Amino acid sequence: MLRFTAQGVRLDQALAYEAKTSRVKAQEWIEMGIVRVDGKPVTKASYRLKGEWVEVEPPPERPPSVEPENVPLEILYEDQDLVVVNKPAGMITHPAPGVTSGTLVNAILGRYAELRGVLATQLEDEEAPPRPELIRPGIVHRLDKDTSGVILVARHEAAHRRLSEAFRGRSVYKRYLAITVGHPKEGTFAAPIGRHPVDRTRMHVGGIAPRYAETDFEILAIAGEYALVSAILHTGRTHQIRVHLKALHAPILGDDVYGKPSGLIARQALHAYELRIQHPRSGKYLEFTAPVPADMAGAWEALGGVWPQGIELGS
Repeated sequence: MLRFTAQGVRLDQALAYEAKTSRVKAQEWIEMGIVRVDGKPVTKASYRLKGEWVEVEPPPERPPSVEPENVPLEILYEDQDLVVVNKPAGMITHPAPGVTSGTLVNAILGRYAELRGVLATQLEDEEAPPRPELIRPGIVHRLDKDTSGVILVARHEAAHRRLSEAFRGRSVYKRYLAITVGHPKEGTFAAPIGRHPVDRTRMHVGGIAPRYAETDFEILAIAGEYALVSAILHTGRTHQIRVHLKALHAPILGDDVYGKPSGLIARQALHAYELRIQHPRSGKYLEFTAPVPADMAGAWEALGGVWPQGIELGS
């Protein structure tokens, strides 16, 4: 039984957020008459809550299956314990409501069949309680759909457990590159992040149930009002870099959620450039770099930007 209270939001929005499901699924439950508000069934999804208690007993669902697919992947590294992929922009990390194919998980299963039984955890927040799920086999962390770059996959349970512990323990070095509209303040920026109080699909500095978040920013190059920024994550909150840069009045170029769309790039100009981690078996420190993809490189050059020495560009 799920029981919660909310105020000033639609019933379907609040239910989807609290049940960690889609609004479509929440609306189905409401239409079924199994959602009660202060003890009475409410079948109107748009009902705006006024602080009442909401109760629902979600019906049992058949566990979803994920089918292996022959989707090309750029493998940066692989051994018997882990795989490192350069995820392209536009690819979702794992299946989600309404999306069951074309994800990184589908592609990984098509290449590594043994991963089907490797449970996945820690997807939304590195400090969240473990939630093993078979539809996300091997996934240790994730990138937003339109963020490209380095992502790690465990090939068996022991590797997954150790890698997940490394992410939760903040012993993983994660460096991103972003093109920003504006010049953010350099240095360490610490500001808690929670759900947006109105739009539950967005995150917000402060917000609902905020959690500590810390990012280091460095400006690598400037092109007029734009900047090429290095961002090093010390925590792993949802949309952390995007939210922090918005708070610093320098949103990411092309970010249509926290900034504005751009004619120079069809997604947010954010790339997971570098990752360093201790190998789960040998303990040796490994470093992986994903070259900056062509769309982001082209956008920076179109702005008149010059690439700093040492930044690797894709072919």
